[in-house]
Parts: sequence; C-alpha cells; structure tokens
Amino acid sequence: MKLLRVGPEGQERAALRDAEGRIRDLSAHVDDFAGAGVSLAAIDRLRALDPASLPELTEPGRIGPCLASVPTFFCIGLNYAQHAAETGATPPAETIVFSKAASALSGPDDAVRLPRGSEKSDWEVELGVVIGKRAQYVSVAEALDYVVGYCVVNDVSERAFQIERGGQWIKGKSAPTFGPVGPWLVTADEVPDPQALHLSLALNGTTMQDSTTADMIFSVAEIISHMSQMMALVPGDIIATGTPQGVGMGMSPQRFLRPGDVMELEVEGLGRQRQDVVAG
Repeated sequence: MKLLRVGPEGQERAALRDAEGRIRDLSAHVDDFAGAGVSLAAIDRLRALDPASLPELTEPGRIGPCLASVPTFFCIGLNYAQHAAETGATPPAETIVFSKAASALSGPDDAVRLPRGSEKSDWEVELGVVIGKRAQYVSVAEALDYVVGYCVVNDVSERAFQIERGGQWIKGKSAPTFGPVGPWLVTADEVPDPQALHLSLALNGTTMQDSTTADMIFSVAEIISHMSQMMALVPGDIIATGTPQGVGMGMSPQRFLRPGDVMELEVEGLGRQRQDVVAG
C-alpha cells in the first residue's frame, strides 16, 4: 500500500493511493498516520479494506508529510562509503546516530525555508524507515520484521550550525521544514530489498546525487538492530538512513542552498519530492 496525507497544513486527512493512482479517503478508518496509527497491526487492518470501496478524492490538493508526527526523528551519519570519502571522513566502525527535532517534519513539496543566519544549508536525499512495533534487543536477522514502511526523506542540513557552532549535529538539522518526508509511506511488503533502491537528487535540474542503497556501510537491518541494543524504537519512529555522495559540502568549490533554488529528489518505488528554497 501507498499511504499518504492530503490537505492544507494542519488539516490533512489520511488517504491511500490505489493501483491506478487514484487517491482514496481513509479518514473513516484511521485518525491519522502517527504512533499507533502506523503500527503493524493498524496497517494490517487497513490492508483488509477494498480500495474501491473508499471514497475517491478527485481534488486531494496538497500532499502533507506522510507521518503526522513522530516520537523521534532519528538520522544516521556517514552511512554511504562514497559520501564518507567525499567529506574526508574515515568510514565509521559503528553506526553514527543523531536526531532532528520533530518540528522539522514537513511535506514533500512544501518550501524549504532557510533559517536566519544560514550560510551553508545543504541537501541530502535519504531512504526513510518507519518502525511499526516496539523494537528492543532485536537481531539483524529479525530487524526488518519491525519495519512498517519506507519513504523518501530530504535531511536538509545547515552545515555551519552542524559543524562550526559546537555541540551536537541536531543544531544544524532541525530548522522548521528541514525534514520533508513522503509523498507516500510505502508498506514494507512493497520493498522486498531496501538495499537495492536507486536514489537521486537534482538541484535546479542538474543531478547532484545519484546512487543506490547498496553503497550503505550499515544496512537497514544492521541499523535497527544496533539502535535497539541501546534504546527502544517505537511505532511511528522514523530513521533517515544516510545520504550518498553529491552533497554541496563535498563539492569543490562548495555549493550551498540559496533562495530560488529548486530541489527534486526520488527514491525508487517511493515517489518524488520537489522543494522551492525560500528565505526564512
């Protein structure tokens, strides 16, 4: 299933994109896609519905973030071999885990607003993983059983805030609109191998990132298992699993986002995003 949320900001309703691309209203069957609403059990109940029986939304309007809110917006750093190389970093021996503020969450086509004082805002196309049941002390072999679905994430990052201002990376990751997710939450049964997905990002029509999840240093299963040894992952948590090479920070000379730029990004089978960059 491809699940999404449509409507004006703050007034989105749950919906389903059927096999013919029609948008079907799910609001009679689920309050919203967040927390228990994206548990494996909740999604199984939706799977039992006949899409043809659901009202069609002929003019659905804006697509909002595919999750209404998140308990935690986790991110994985330096998780693509070629991205680590372009930044001059040694590939990590253990998964680097950090987070974005939950308030960064935004829709896939909403404008990205550069925060005040931004000098080095950057793009990062990523595979997003959404947890569907509580995961603690899980093995690599069983880790994917805890995934309810996948989505496109743009882990927008202000590099000066992230690297030059001291403290944790979260400072450069968390401005409002710095977490576009969607357009769809694609259920895990439609993604048989999360390590075999093409992902790309274009800036003003020029391809900047073009890679596959096969270049990940730590697989999705390894990430979930590793994190679960140190914390409990819960339904609705999202994990942005790292970005491939081609970010602005890695260019020579470096290139960062400016008002008027347009980002277009895609992960194979999970849909496309498009964001205009505007001053905050």
